[in-house]
Amino acid sequence: MQFLKEIRYQKVNFLLGVLGVITAVALVVLFITMTKASQNETRRLTRDMGFNLRIIPAESDMNQFWVSGYSDLTMSADAVSKLVDAKAIYYAHLTATLHKKIIWKDKEIVLTGVSSGEEEPKGSKKSKMIFAIAPQKVYVGYEIAKALSISEGDNVEVLGKLFQVEKVLSELGSEDDIHMYFDLPTLQSLLKMEGRINEVMALNCMCSTKGDDPLEALRSQLEKILPNIKVIMNKTIAVSRERQRKMVDSYFAILLPIVLVICAIWIAGMTMLNTLHRKQEIGILRAVGVGSRKISILFFQRAILAGVLGALIGFTLGSWFSVSFGPEVFKVTSRSIKPLYELLWWSFVLAPFFAVLSSFIPVMYAISLQPANVLKED
Repeated sequence: MQFLKEIRYQKVNFLLGVLGVITAVALVVLFITMTKASQNETRRLTRDMGFNLRIIPAESDMNQFWVSGYSDLTMSADAVSKLVDAKAIYYAHLTATLHKKIIWKDKEIVLTGVSSGEEEPKGSKKSKMIFAIAPQKVYVGYEIAKALSISEGDNVEVLGKLFQVEKVLSELGSEDDIHMYFDLPTLQSLLKMEGRINEVMALNCMCSTKGDDPLEALRSQLEKILPNIKVIMNKTIAVSRERQRKMVDSYFAILLPIVLVICAIWIAGMTMLNTLHRKQEIGILRAVGVGSRKISILFFQRAILAGVLGALIGFTLGSWFSVSFGPEVFKVTSRSIKPLYELLWWSFVLAPFFAVLSSFIPVMYAISLQPANVLKED
């Protein structure tokens, strides 16, 4: 085929063109893979800031709530099921809790029951934010364990019932350090408050709302589902999560077009260099009757082949760099960094098109050359 002979004749220039496509594909694959890893990492790190949404009984005394850290009123545990069935989109990780402050061994502590499963609207699957506790086990807060010399494996008696300490929690520097955690049904039974909770903790999702403050939309949504509830949002955590997510998305959205433009200029430059180098040859071809269509097809075939080779090699290199160096950057979600094989298909489709598009102006210049003017230059 003529274009293969042309490539053999101009191998260095062709290889430089292929290098441009390889660079473009590799960087795009690297950017997209790293963007996904960055989004996963950001989501996990901001998620680990903790629950930012609290749903409590509407009649709660807010002064008492902030002093105690929880509402002294209760509501039905069915509230969680209603929130899940509503398939709302502004919250996730719904976790029912029950709190009760008591004096235990001359220390004021808070007993906290936590539902073993986190409920998700729309039936989505998410990794758990909080621990699940076995029925006959307890988790003991740092300050309680320190003050009373409690260790993991010890047996403790609470309200007349014996429990084994499964875990002593690390110091958190918050009121959680004086909490003792139980499985929710266990604590409900212990307190004779079956089917009752005083709070639903959740994580709100701001990605479907405009601006940085979705609280009013969220309250409106939840109050239609549960009229007798009050919604409290930790805005510091909520806004930080959303701004971090938007920052990461914007960063890559700005960089990717810049990379593509630079690579397009590279490929166009290689094609133009080849055109200028072969002006005399193109002039002769035009003089002996070779039409513009055949000359343009020759250059475009060369660009398509460069695109196909660049797609394969670029995807391989981009994926290799992502898998090799990504875990060093994104340590929390390192195991989720894998080659995105759907990008290979898109590389084979878009890289040849990208190469042809980048070659369009040089090719148009080549076929516009007038044989008499070109041959006169020699």
